[in-house]
Amino acid sequence: MISIPSSLWWCRRLGATVFVLLLSSVMVETRADAVPVTFPDSVQQGSMVIGRVPPGSQVTVAGHDLRVTGYGTVVFGVGRDASGRQTVSITTPDGRQQSAAVAITPRDWPIERIDGVPPRTVSPPPEIAARIAREQAAVSAERKRNDDRVGFAQTFVWPVEGRISGRFGNQRIYNGTPGSAHSGMDIAAAEGTPIKAPASGVITFADDLYLTGGTVLLDHGYGISSNFLHLSRIDVKVGDRVEQGDVIGAVGATGRATGPHLHWGMNWFDTRIDPLLVLERGR
Repeated sequence: MISIPSSLWWCRRLGATVFVLLLSSVMVETRADAVPVTFPDSVQQGSMVIGRVPPGSQVTVAGHDLRVTGYGTVVFGVGRDASGRQTVSITTPDGRQQSAAVAITPRDWPIERIDGVPPRTVSPPPEIAARIAREQAAVSAERKRNDDRVGFAQTFVWPVEGRISGRFGNQRIYNGTPGSAHSGMDIAAAEGTPIKAPASGVITFADDLYLTGGTVLLDHGYGISSNFLHLSRIDVKVGDRVEQGDVIGAVGATGRATGPHLHWGMNWFDTRIDPLLVLERGR
């Protein structure tokens, strides 16, 4: 039997360890470099856009520095009135500069006429208008969150089943008075129907407001959030963490509404996106 000096044995052992560590480092770098920059060639107005970049990249879109998940996913929204192309700027971990151009496909926005709305919600007196402004500012402030949770990457599900009674982006005329474009999707359902979280997240707002009635904001992470309006009952509170399918409240007709339905809106920060497109993306 051949005897190996202990010092030589330890050198060989140390060398093998260093080799394994170097190999692991190369494998990690290879895996990161192997992730290509991937974005859709085109999207519709009102879309939630999900792309892939090498993990650890720096990504900028429309003046926003995007969070990048540990596996290289990024998300941003394209507004109702966006046009042309949305340019994504990427700096990979090794310092390479890349870019991706996402073409924006225009949509047709019909006019919706809605009669029978409570007049004070269409043309409110000054003191009520001031209240509405304060309440909407409070909701908007919560949409600035950029939390590190990845509910946005789930396949979204319908919060309630029902007929679509109002579509995102359509121009609305209330009692003959022109209003702003519809900010979400209305789903007709019976009063008291349970509303389920379409994806996981944390509750960042839950209150009864003048214009939108029972209002809940659910943050899905990385700037993506859902809002649920006109609720007859709110079953959650600020800070609650909910999983996809958890009940957050019940359908109602509170605030500016002519009958029971759920208004489901979605945002990327202050950019409104179409929940129906998010559902269709899952298919």
